[in-house]
Amino acid sequence: MTTATSPETERIPQEPVTAEPGGGLRGVPDVVRRRLTTLDDWLNPYSWLVTVVIVTIAAILRLNGISNPKGHVFDEVYYPTDAWDMLQHGVEWDEKTNGPAYVVHPPLGKWLIALGEKLFGNTELGWRFPAAIAGTIMILILIRVTYRLFHSVLLAGLAGLLMTLDGFQLVLSRTSLLDIFLGTFILATFAALVLDRDHYRRQWLRALENGFDPSRRADVPRIVPWWLLVAGVTFGLACGVKWSALFFAPFFAALVIVWRVQARRSAGVRGPIIAGILGDLGWLILSLALTFVIYLATWTGWFVTDTGYFRHYREANGLSEPPLIGALLNLWHYHSEAYKFHSGLTERHVYQSWPWQWLLLGRPVAFFWNNGGDCGAPSCAREILLLGTPVLWWSFLPALAGLIWFGLARRDWRAWAILVPAAAGLLPWFYYAVKDGRTMFSFYVLPALPFLILAVVYVLGAIMTPPGGVARGSRRTDRQLIGTVLAGAYVVLVAACFAYFYPIFVGQIIPYEAWQDRMWLGSRWI
Repeated sequence: MTTATSPETERIPQEPVTAEPGGGLRGVPDVVRRRLTTLDDWLNPYSWLVTVVIVTIAAILRLNGISNPKGHVFDEVYYPTDAWDMLQHGVEWDEKTNGPAYVVHPPLGKWLIALGEKLFGNTELGWRFPAAIAGTIMILILIRVTYRLFHSVLLAGLAGLLMTLDGFQLVLSRTSLLDIFLGTFILATFAALVLDRDHYRRQWLRALENGFDPSRRADVPRIVPWWLLVAGVTFGLACGVKWSALFFAPFFAALVIVWRVQARRSAGVRGPIIAGILGDLGWLILSLALTFVIYLATWTGWFVTDTGYFRHYREANGLSEPPLIGALLNLWHYHSEAYKFHSGLTERHVYQSWPWQWLLLGRPVAFFWNNGGDCGAPSCAREILLLGTPVLWWSFLPALAGLIWFGLARRDWRAWAILVPAAAGLLPWFYYAVKDGRTMFSFYVLPALPFLILAVVYVLGAIMTPPGGVARGSRRTDRQLIGTVLAGAYVVLVAACFAYFYPIFVGQIIPYEAWQDRMWLGSRWI
């Protein structure tokens, strides 16, 4: 079983070089073949066994007792109510005025919540079940994309296990908020982009094997990037949950361009930046067009009814409202008003926090609190605290520093593939915090969480890997044994920390003193 290594040092068995027909290249050089080689054994049974086991554990943790506590928890007072109204009216509804409700988030997340309510009724199980499924799917995707990145069953399992044992992701998977859906679609988009990278490189290798000679051709092979188009669809779904998904657009686009340029350089193309760039941009534009279409589709309920908020804004204000165009103009007005709301949201909140506090767990959000019940002690406490597993979260900043180091020292594309979306999920919030002091909460960081965990996994893989990489069939070195022991000890420590804080992740009733013992940062966590 191999662990993370750099492209310059990993030893991949080479395929035999064959003569090419038609006067093209007589053979693909080993170095070119190695650089364009991608993971082909995605059906590896051990990888799927690990996937099934960890996903099963994750599902049990997220579904067990999900109906408790009873009633709406934190912002569940908004989204499940909107979802239930959407089932009745097709749009969000204000029961007090018996008219359309003004909301500032797109409808897809609420439609997903509505699916659970359709299945199980307007109950805690109904509105929390979709979040639990989304949180479990996120872990499934993370395991598979980690395996795709590192070609290691061990590291894929570690990534899935670390997210399974993260209290932050667990709480959001058991609560009916929107962020778990946003995070899942963002991770799915990243996974599609990684598959697109592999597909593009495989197609280049196939073209070279079939006689394409980049040194004699001014064009590039025609490659249809199906996975890039899939990424456009999943990104449209992410935008249909929350607009903050747009933060990832320029970062993901930059990854696509860089990966394609690197593939052409590996294939021996002269001027790899200019060659093929128009095609790259064209396919990106088409993918973004799909994003726009899918995003509009998430507003179907608003389009097909006449009762949505601002649905006939132009007509009500004496303006022309032609078919279709009028509806789009009304939707644009809706969006401009919602944007003004978000831009002006600076009202203080007891659980608000700033981006520089998030990875330090400086101000978690209390979702639920009750001091009643019988716990066998004079006073009891029952809380759901949106808190990341401390041992894991306090590893993120060192892991990001290590990731930057390895990205520079090893020139490893995987380090930057992880770092770029992590930055996309964090840096824009710093900008808005400084620019206008916008009200923010720690759960905004959820879309960045998979990439923060991948940073930890990358560093663990580097610790377990000797400088020269791992050759198949080679004997383990002392460096590997020590690194494996250290990584194993770290995972055990994360698991123990998760178990210790588990009662305040799921709202178990415990003695007040036991609850207070878990408030490691005192008033910052209370």
